Amino acid sequence: MITTIVFDLDGTLLDTLEDLTDSVNYALKKLGFPQRTIDEIRSFVGNGIANLIARVLPDGNENPRYDEVLKTFREYYALHCKDKTRPYDGILQMLDSLQRDAYQMAVVSNKFDAAVKELCELYFGDRIRAAVGESEKVRKKPAPDAVYQVLEELSVSPEQAVYVGDSDVDLATAANVPMTCISVTWGFRSREQLLAAGAKAERMINAPHQLPALLLELSREA
Repeated sequence: MITTIVFDLDGTLLDTLEDLTDSVNYALKKLGFPQRTIDEIRSFVGNGIANLIARVLPDGNENPRYDEVLKTFREYYALHCKDKTRPYDGILQMLDSLQRDAYQMAVVSNKFDAAVKELCELYFGDRIRAAVGESEKVRKKPAPDAVYQVLEELSVSPEQAVYVGDSDVDLATAANVPMTCISVTWGFRSREQLLAAGAKAERMINAPHQLPALLLELSREA
């Protein structure tokens, strides 16, 4: 019986791409580097902020100004992470439906922990029972550490939970727990990219309202 849903944040619940792009380009411009397009940023996100900055810089984290760019990004994003960010259409209605059905919900993200907690509180309130982001305390996804942390906090086993995300990193995270993964197609990766990364077509949804029915189907299969 599935009782708990662990969601990814960026690209799954929240459309954060414009704020991430603006913040990256602010840091790049301030330190004299070329700007990046929103499609480039879309392809770079998913493995945490440190890797995002490495991917936008010539020579990656070997660039002598890498630490400056990362610091500038973090400072700017902390102030501007809510400028254009919003839940995807249908997300709040989906969360309300799941809450009415007594599911527990959590978020595990590779965004830095303070931003994860702030955004979850702002946009989702008490719908999200636990939220964990990147920090020195736990390894980032696809390591399973943060998922284990929220499952322990909610007193459930991996067999009672599913992971919902939009990327290859989310698929790998679920596999490392291990737990069932549901992939969403409205986020930062296309359906084709998800299938190539190992997503199962029968565990893929194209709109938030499809999730409750799929959860019931998976519970019946279990």
